[in-house]
Amino acid sequence: MSDRRSPKIQAGSRMKEMMSMYYLEAKNAADNKQKVAWITSGGPVELLIAMDVIPVYPENHGAMCGVTRMGVELCEVSEHMGYSRDLCSYARTDIGSAVTGKSPIMGLPRPDFLLCCNNICGTVTKWYEVLARLFDVPLVYIDTPFIHEELTENSVRYVKSQISRAIRQMESILGKKFDMERFTEVAVRSGKASRLWAETLATCKNVPSPMSAFDGFILMAPIVTLRGKQEVIDYYEVLKRELEERVANGVAAIPGERYRLLWDNLPIWFKMRDLSEKFLDLRACVVASTYLNAWARYELDACNPVDALSRAYASAFVNESIQHRARLMREIVEQYSVDGIIFHSNRSCRPYSLGQYDIKEMLTEWTGAPGILIEADMNDERAYSEGPVFTRIEAFVETLKPRRAVAV
Repeated sequence: MSDRRSPKIQAGSRMKEMMSMYYLEAKNAADNKQKVAWITSGGPVELLIAMDVIPVYPENHGAMCGVTRMGVELCEVSEHMGYSRDLCSYARTDIGSAVTGKSPIMGLPRPDFLLCCNNICGTVTKWYEVLARLFDVPLVYIDTPFIHEELTENSVRYVKSQISRAIRQMESILGKKFDMERFTEVAVRSGKASRLWAETLATCKNVPSPMSAFDGFILMAPIVTLRGKQEVIDYYEVLKRELEERVANGVAAIPGERYRLLWDNLPIWFKMRDLSEKFLDLRACVVASTYLNAWARYELDACNPVDALSRAYASAFVNESIQHRARLMREIVEQYSVDGIIFHSNRSCRPYSLGQYDIKEMLTEWTGAPGILIEADMNDERAYSEGPVFTRIEAFVETLKPRRAVAV
């Protein structure tokens, strides 16, 4: 094998098998008399799993469409229907797919109902209203107040009431009672999976890092989709062990790692490979990402699972103030020995992109780590220009001074 590349992470094959089985189960749900709910990425999936409902994520599907370069075609379908190009490209992609049936996986299974939580953005509210009308199915909605400073007890009580209402709605839709004992078991497993994911990401604190964020963007699929299931715990135990072995054997994600970077915002799905190659050429490893860390913060326990769930989902990264987000990023910069920060100014995700200039200045002042903004979109290639982006990244990396011993 060439010295330029490290061996592939073997657990990736197991992840692909797991996700293939998951989508196969979802596709065959109706034949097996199972219910399917479409859910937002920040939604409390534990509620669905506890009620034996198969969760399906339009955002995950949108990312797959982006990776397979179908994003623009499907976005244009939505735009021809009258939806603005300024809307989230995940929403435009999935509306286009739902209308035409075009998809890299032959479309998503028809939902029996929808579960929407607005802790990631306001767009999902209208997006899921569109889907509810399109499929003529019930919409279960959970509202979470924005956290300006600290999460208050009044806010927690409000979210608990929202979750309780959602449970009553699902009981009515499904025609069965919610099993609190089963839900407690699911919540405990979800919390354990989240901690394992955090520990997996923490292996990247090592110099050199055994994994890059580009690996993580693929390997995160189970924690997003199926947390609460035992197979997710089993999977991340295997992945964590493999990464620990790579650390012990000095296997680096980027051979000759010289620079360590933090990525803010969603990936540019349709350019994952090219960006990964560019950072490989520069011997720069993206060792952490705020997007990956979003699923490493669920503190769930068996004592009061509804209360724990309310606190966890109200505290989504993009549901908090700029100052709070900056403090969390400061911890990552310091703990992961980050030399510089790449801010993806994402045309499609304004809540995530809002305040990046201010956060960049705060982090440079606090840590000395400089940052750079690159303008793009997670799914819509029309909002991306590779030449200027690569030029800016190259120039930025050339200015960095590694703040720790360079790996050899």
